[in-house]
Amino acid sequence: MKTVRPRRSVLYMPGANTRALEKAQTLPADALIFDLEDAVAPDAKETARANVVAAARSKAYGKREIAIRCNGLATAWGKADVAAIATSGADAILVPKVESAADVAAIVALLDAAGAPASMAVWAMVETPRAILRAEEIAGAHPRLALFVMGTNDLVKDMRARHTPMRLPMIAALGIGMLAARAYGLTILDGVYNDIQDTDGFRAVCQQGLEMGFDGKTLIHPSQVEPCNDVFAPSPAELEMAGKIVAAFRTAQAEGKGVVTVDGRMIENLHVEQAERALALAAAIKELQAAT
Repeated sequence: MKTVRPRRSVLYMPGANTRALEKAQTLPADALIFDLEDAVAPDAKETARANVVAAARSKAYGKREIAIRCNGLATAWGKADVAAIATSGADAILVPKVESAADVAAIVALLDAAGAPASMAVWAMVETPRAILRAEEIAGAHPRLALFVMGTNDLVKDMRARHTPMRLPMIAALGIGMLAARAYGLTILDGVYNDIQDTDGFRAVCQQGLEMGFDGKTLIHPSQVEPCNDVFAPSPAELEMAGKIVAAFRTAQAEGKGVVTVDGRMIENLHVEQAERALALAAAIKELQAAT
């Protein structure tokens, strides 16, 4: 089975704020995105770039995954951002406004030219109607591409839609992004939740994202990390059942039986795969928590 890496909570940190970058060393987020784009004013872009590169190089974040969001290539800062990120030691570069396979290829070419290691992944923001309509093309664009981030704020703006509790205006876009990601073996993260005071609404949207199949959620405030981690982690009941399924299946295999039942339910290979993934995710979460 492919290695499972926890990405339940992925927190944006403003690149111009050195105190925030330092505080992030102690937060229980599974992954961090050092942001050079939306969270940084134009006159602070170059300072922020130096800040996030220094933070990534510091290796002060334990086993947390570190991504850096660059500015778009069409901006005055985009290409310099990519060149700096390439050798920063970050795990990934997050690219805004990806709308085609050609956009992915352009980023990969810049990373290669700047000497990025083969291990540096590309994460793509899927945040425009054109990106949704080309989601399959984008998902299969290049082996470096590992993850989709749904940019729900920009999608709502471009669709002239509304943010609603059940997110019905976005369901089609979220579903298309999910299908494209899964078709090509990519991780996919849900978009941010804007009202940091609305804890019940936030938890409900996390639960919706889990039920839709998202691996985790991007976050805008440290207070969102722990409830997000809780929702996207396998529950004790799920883990208990997963353990029973795997054990019963192995016993049946050893005895040469073709039919497996657990608590009165027929078990097929797909249930075993789901159970093994839940157990592997729980083990990976435990390992990450122990190291941070």
